[in-house]
Amino acid sequence: MDFLSDVSLVDGPFLWFSIACGAAGGAYLLWRRRRSWPLFVASSLLLAVGVVALIHWILVDLMATFSENLPFQTVAWAVPAVAALLLCAARFPRNSWRGRSFSVVAMLGVVLLCVVQINLYFGLNNTVSDLMGTAVARIQPLESSLKRAVDAKPGQAPSAWKAPDSMPRNGVVRRADIPGTVSGFNAREAYVYLPPAYQTASRPSLPVLVLFAGQPGGPADWLTGGQLRSVLDQFAENHHGIAPVTVVVDPNGSANANTMCMDSNIASVDTYLSKDVPTWITQTLDVATDHKQWAVGGFSFGGTCAMQMGTLHPDLFASILPFAAEREPALAKDRSKTIADSFDGDVEAFESRTPLVLMQQRNFAGSGVYLVSGEADHEFTDYMHELADAARNAGFETEDHSIPQAGHSWDAVIRGMPGGLDFLATRWGLPR
Repeated sequence: MDFLSDVSLVDGPFLWFSIACGAAGGAYLLWRRRRSWPLFVASSLLLAVGVVALIHWILVDLMATFSENLPFQTVAWAVPAVAALLLCAARFPRNSWRGRSFSVVAMLGVVLLCVVQINLYFGLNNTVSDLMGTAVARIQPLESSLKRAVDAKPGQAPSAWKAPDSMPRNGVVRRADIPGTVSGFNAREAYVYLPPAYQTASRPSLPVLVLFAGQPGGPADWLTGGQLRSVLDQFAENHHGIAPVTVVVDPNGSANANTMCMDSNIASVDTYLSKDVPTWITQTLDVATDHKQWAVGGFSFGGTCAMQMGTLHPDLFASILPFAAEREPALAKDRSKTIADSFDGDVEAFESRTPLVLMQQRNFAGSGVYLVSGEADHEFTDYMHELADAARNAGFETEDHSIPQAGHSWDAVIRGMPGGLDFLATRWGLPR
């Protein structure tokens, strides 16, 4: 079973198997000895485009399930799946049970290829274990030996600390509940990465990185799609075992919820992230108490949330790593619906909490932001440039980077994260 859990869903034999299934299934569905069949195939493809466009409109514009348009690649791959379903259904009348069985198998082959390609675009589930959640389920709760002792004294600065010979080679990941003591917010479990240096008897005073995932999604996405442990282990290997203590926090409460990371009619999430989470971190973990050594980051919705935290609370989070952030938080494409649902239509109350407005009103000298977007993610790349220009004008130390041949996907995060960590390392004065 361990072998099956490690099977890759994004390359190797399974990827080629899905391509073969899709090609064979598509060929079978497209071929038929009827003069009218080519015309029906063309009509089915046009109908599939219309069905997908309608579903997209319902999800994005009518129901506001997503606050932005879905990436073109994912919508495009949905078309062959719908067309295969239509062609399969067309073969059922006057067909034998064997012909119907072949049609269903062919349709499933096309659907398999489309699902694999959509997953490949987002890069969320890289293995069977990621898909089934078995690797995340095996993560142990944070044990007492890794928590801060009541009488613990501040550790050495990382620049003065020397790694002992007994230091482990890799970091560890643990899970923990962070209660909404002040906010009353009910969050899902958080995940905590503790680098090799943290696992030694004389821990240094390590910096802190708080991360948020996208929406829909959850904290575990950073472990699967974001490959967080391997990225941070590589950083620690390049810095004598030192890396930020990283806490992946839930700002939504469920996979499909959208709190916009604000204190609003929806929930008191800003209070949760700015009071409950920092209090839990400093009381539970041996970390730097100087918040110049703290950073916040995230992907998509999480990147937007990171910009909000870094502009509303620069005293808590002096550095920001937003990956594919929106220009402002949103519940729907219709801005008026967002403001109506969250602030009873009070535009000023909403805008007073948005990064672009805050960066017009305040000076952020001493803060830093490292923005990343996939080069093929055109809409969010435009957002990145708008946010970067506003950040520079507001006094932020600012860098913005487009990742070549990457879209709105975890691939952009994985490839952009090393540069972001180097940006933080310089600001934190970590040894190389």
